[in-house]
Amino acid sequence: MPQVRPTHIDLASILAEPNPSVDLRLHAYEASTSNFLRAVTNYANRAVAEITKHRNAQEADKKRLAEKTVAVKAETNQCKVKEIELLAVMEREKEELREAETSIIALKRQLASIRETCQSVDAEIEQYRALTANLKREKDRERQTLEMHAAQTGPELNACETRLRCHIEGIEKDRLLIRFTHIDKTDIDREFSFVLDVASKSTQVITTTPPLPNLPILLNELNETRDIFRFIKLMRSAFAQLVEHH
Repeated sequence: MPQVRPTHIDLASILAEPNPSVDLRLHAYEASTSNFLRAVTNYANRAVAEITKHRNAQEADKKRLAEKTVAVKAETNQCKVKEIELLAVMEREKEELREAETSIIALKRQLASIRETCQSVDAEIEQYRALTANLKREKDRERQTLEMHAAQTGPELNACETRLRCHIEGIEKDRLLIRFTHIDKTDIDREFSFVLDVASKSTQVITTTPPLPNLPILLNELNETRDIFRFIKLMRSAFAQLVEHH
């Protein structure tokens, strides 16, 4: 904007004039004032624009911060929810761990009890093995004794069967079946038999075919003498007498 230099006024010469007047140069003043006001207006507009720009930038920053705050709060809430879930999972895992430890303790007790039982069973097995070995030795001795008696009585038994026309066989444990033939002269193949039980000290006759009325007397004599071969002879004689009387 061009500067207006101040003008020197000669007041005396102006007053000496018939129509004194002073040239205030209002046009230059108005131009200068208009330029000043325009400059002020431009400055104000630039200032307002700058302020608006800064305000908009601040508003945008505030909006971004608000959005970020909301996002952070949402993320924080999610983290809290996950933390609660994790705490619940950890609590369940702790409970499961306690249950597992309790189960392990119970299983260890059961294992200890089973081991004690196994040791007891092993001890019983060893006792049974020892008992079985003893029984086996006793059975072996008994078998040897029976074989020795059989060797001694074999010839006598064969002679008895041949002479008395009988057949002796074992049918059950400690029971003998004695069968006779050649008693009934009208039917020499007819069989007369009885079953002798020698399991106890008192020998018993389980059955006879046919029945013998004097069987108790013969049994009493057998239990007194313990002579089985004589008892077989007496039984054949009793069957023969029964046939003769009929």
